[in-house]
Amino acid sequence: MLDATPEEGGKTETLLEVNNIEVIYNHVILVLKGVSLSVPKGGIIALLGGNGAGKTTTLKAISNLLHSERGEVTKGAIVYRGQPVTELDPAELVRKGVIQVMEGRRCFEHLTVEENLITGAYTRTDGRAAVKADLEMVYGYFPRLKDRRRSQAGYTSGGEQQMLSIGRALMSRPETILLDEPSMGLAPQLVEEIFEIVKGLNENEGVSFLLAEQNTNVALRFAHYGYILESGRVVMDGPAADLRENPDVKEFYLGMSEKGRTSFRDVRSYRRRKRWLS
Repeated sequence: MLDATPEEGGKTETLLEVNNIEVIYNHVILVLKGVSLSVPKGGIIALLGGNGAGKTTTLKAISNLLHSERGEVTKGAIVYRGQPVTELDPAELVRKGVIQVMEGRRCFEHLTVEENLITGAYTRTDGRAAVKADLEMVYGYFPRLKDRRRSQAGYTSGGEQQMLSIGRALMSRPETILLDEPSMGLAPQLVEEIFEIVKGLNENEGVSFLLAEQNTNVALRFAHYGYILESGRVVMDGPAADLRENPDVKEFYLGMSEKGRTSFRDVRSYRRRKRWLS
């Protein structure tokens, strides 16, 4: 894993580039309409927006999981470390260092926690000792998983299953993790814990993250840069600190205006206005 983190104002190597892609499902339904973004080496990049904005589709387009849902990238390009990856098998992309953690805390419910983690190393060829060392590394970040390592995964809590999903991805020795809705269905305290672990993995292990998240508030506190999607298009992007202070973002996504917190009715009205698109 890498040990670099982005420095503000400094040049960083770009790992992932998504250039003006369009995605169509079932040869008919246009879901993404010219989405472009980039992930620098050592970066935490937030992909923000409401339900149905196109966040998950963007991640699946990158990880090449669209075909299982009859989706395809029909325009644009996806490049990782300078090489096109659109035609790669998902397992080949994992070997290149890119892995997706799906939303919904998916795990093999009938396997133990530790067996689930070991399945994450299926693409590796560096031997049992290296896998065992990384298993201990994962337990270092997720001590709760170590306590439950012999428990059947289907009987663990939602928070533990989210930790398990991230830990299993780490077992592939990724350079970049595509993390889909890590806060979904979790209590606020657990959400903070998960994001703190993401921050630690980024700073200590050099793992880059592209995370799709509806919880704009927490995502922008931990991310370095953000892209906001609406109806399959990027409508705004910028450094996370700038987006946190942007009045449109504060009013629309954080529920705050210059007069204080808006009501839900006000936010719905603002959604219809789409001021930044006018």
